[in-house]
Amino acid sequence: MNQTYDFIMIGAGAAGLFCAGTAVARGKRVLVLEHRPEPGCKILISGGGRCNFTNRDAAAAHFLSSNPHFCKSALAQFSPDDFLVLVERAGIAWHEKTLGQLFCDGSARQILDMLLARAAGADIRLNAAVRAISHNGHFTAETTRGTFSAPALVVATGGLSIPKLGATGFAYDVAKQFGLRVVPPRPALVPLTFSGEDMDWMRRLAGVSVAARVQAGKHGFAENLLFTHRGLSGPAVLQISSYLAPGQGFMADFCPATRLDAALPDAKARRPKAELKTILAEYLPARLAAHFAGAGRMAELPDKALRALGTRLNAYPLTPTGNEGFAKAEVTAGGVDTEGLNSKTCGAKNVPGLFFIGEAVDVTGWLGGYNFQWAWASGHAAGKAV
Repeated sequence: MNQTYDFIMIGAGAAGLFCAGTAVARGKRVLVLEHRPEPGCKILISGGGRCNFTNRDAAAAHFLSSNPHFCKSALAQFSPDDFLVLVERAGIAWHEKTLGQLFCDGSARQILDMLLARAAGADIRLNAAVRAISHNGHFTAETTRGTFSAPALVVATGGLSIPKLGATGFAYDVAKQFGLRVVPPRPALVPLTFSGEDMDWMRRLAGVSVAARVQAGKHGFAENLLFTHRGLSGPAVLQISSYLAPGQGFMADFCPATRLDAALPDAKARRPKAELKTILAEYLPARLAAHFAGAGRMAELPDKALRALGTRLNAYPLTPTGNEGFAKAEVTAGGVDTEGLNSKTCGAKNVPGLFFIGEAVDVTGWLGGYNFQWAWASGHAAGKAV
């Protein structure tokens, strides 16, 4: 039994390592337990290996939660600019893509190395799977590498997304053990699947990407949409997937820059001998245009039919039958209910010394660096409080 630590951190991912580094900087003695043989697995695969480490525009409006106000305090305490200071101090070259997304110029490993350097004073134990947690004045963790005790415990084991990287429901089990409610977890930022005729035509278009706008209720995103062998993916679809209830549909505008109900009849008047697929290919990818156009010249098609086609392409109804699940989900929505946590510290209100941070909590960001910013912000909040 080792009682020389100020707190035990379970999980060596983005939130856990950042929290550990924040606490080490305050002189705290930290034990980090990671059940995998290496830390930061999700960091290394993020952003196509370049790590979309934050988003300049990160604000509470870009996060889903049963309590949409909960994340405001942590985000205010540690901003994207605060993380960027650390990135530049570490000498990591970076660039900004569209919509405020910040990436490493080089490898995602640079971010992981920076986090490990910040947490260098912590005792990091790998291959240390936690078998049981108990609390009797101190928190005790029984692991495959020994039993450890400390007055505080921080859980940063993430959600259920990407199980091949070791994702488990451990955080939810600990929360329930100590009387905290768990909002049912579900896949978020996940490709959507279709069946029947929809799946047939989408499969024929697999690999086609189109700049689209998707809309479900008050939520809309204008980014690329990608056809797959099982349905739809791409940034726009991943974004809207987080807001869809089972069986709920959405609208896709395949040409948001142009009112096709007016453009197509106008094109007919100017170029009656042109084929419809040729005209449509000026607005849509060629394969997508050919699918919707079929055969026929503009002069052969009534204006009413062209207007109807244009209206449909600007507001195409789509109803997925499911999604590709946690295996392909970028993140997990739901998690430890924020009602039981202090928004300033991410500590459990009724269990002094117990904290939940990162993806384990019912706070889920948009695609584009927002979830990493929540990891840094919630890790910072707990690291300052523990």
